[in-house]
Amino acid sequence: MSAHPILDCGGRAAEDATAAAEAFVAELQAGWDENDADISNRSFADDVMWGSPFGLTVNGYDELHAIHVRLKREKRGGDRSRYEIVRVLAPAPDVAIAHVRRVALDAQGVPAGADSNGAFSEMALYVLIRRDGTWWLAAGQNTPIGESIQRHDEPADNL
Repeated sequence: MSAHPILDCGGRAAEDATAAAEAFVAELQAGWDENDADISNRSFADDVMWGSPFGLTVNGYDELHAIHVRLKREKRGGDRSRYEIVRVLAPAPDVAIAHVRRVALDAQGVPAGADSNGAFSEMALYVLIRRDGTWWLAAGQNTPIGESIQRHDEPADNL
């Protein structure tokens, strides 16, 4: 028997967390498809904490939103993408932690490797909190994915 606890609550808390992550990812997808940071950031809390793939931190909606508006304008990450939920954990009621992959796609909808046009895929860790019945992004951290996109069901020998 392991001395390490299982944090996932399961049951209704897990169902709610999964539904929250799905709704959040739908907003991210719509924001990407429309190239609109207002849509992508709709559920970000005012005091959101963000970690960039370059080790920088951003605190607060206004600062992060301004960055996302600029990145959308510059079409960073590529023209097309597909968001995929990898895993959702509900460590407490009203808390969802989700790994979400964004896969950059080429014009034919095929996963694209990093290229000179700025296309890249990334993995993000999001923390969502339900407050007064509404789910909000409390924190996010994203990391670019290398040339080959490792699936969550493949062994990770090189973390």
